[in-house]
Amino acid sequence: MTSPLLRVGGLTPLTSLDYPGELAAVIFCQGCPWRCGYCHNPDLLPARGPHPVAWGQVMDFLRRRQGLLDAVVFSGGEPTRQRALGAAMAEVRSLGFRIGLHTAGIYPRHLAALLPQLDWVGLDIKALPADYPALTGVPASGVRAWWSLRLLLASGITLEVRTTLDPRGEFTSSSAARDGDFDSRVTTLMYRLAAAGVRRYALQFARGRSGPLGPPLSLRPDPAQSADPQANAYERLGPTLFPHFELR
Repeated sequence: MTSPLLRVGGLTPLTSLDYPGELAAVIFCQGCPWRCGYCHNPDLLPARGPHPVAWGQVMDFLRRRQGLLDAVVFSGGEPTRQRALGAAMAEVRSLGFRIGLHTAGIYPRHLAALLPQLDWVGLDIKALPADYPALTGVPASGVRAWWSLRLLLASGITLEVRTTLDPRGEFTSSSAARDGDFDSRVTTLMYRLAAAGVRRYALQFARGRSGPLGPPLSLRPDPAQSADPQANAYERLGPTLFPHFELR
């Protein structure tokens, strides 16, 4: 089989976190068109990275892990930006691995074409649709993300939806949020997702970093060890809305 021209920026050889319940490797795909200030992997934003990993090297590694790993997750960056992704998934699946995908839902049409190859998806829903442009820097980005959500819910593929809250307040960049309505925006988002049919949901806090998109984050305390009343309120609300809920 001809190797696809997938641009890979990194490879994690073993994780038990990125595909729930499975031992997996993670392929980090290079490139993302959005510019979220709290991006955890800013080195993967450019279309071409400083330390590319050859696809042949990735496949050699996976052949050696047959029978040892259960799954391979394509992450990023934004994997669905690359047209070679489908061929790459097919080649990995031919080795017997389950296929997972981390995506922000940026390219719903491309995502729709990939659905037959997917076993599990982690979808980032960043905010209510109207709040997306302030987060991503791209008009109508919320329309695309929520379109992808509808596609995945209709597909029946195992889906986890995640929302990241930025301690610097970037989640709250809309005019309504700047008026002090942060907590109601988060709870409204949770209600909207539950009404849409989301069953597995994780609310998580951005992790600190320094990078080209902004200063290091001033981290909110770990909610599991915090007396923060709003974190506790989210923790109480989540299980009433979603059969599977985590506050990370």
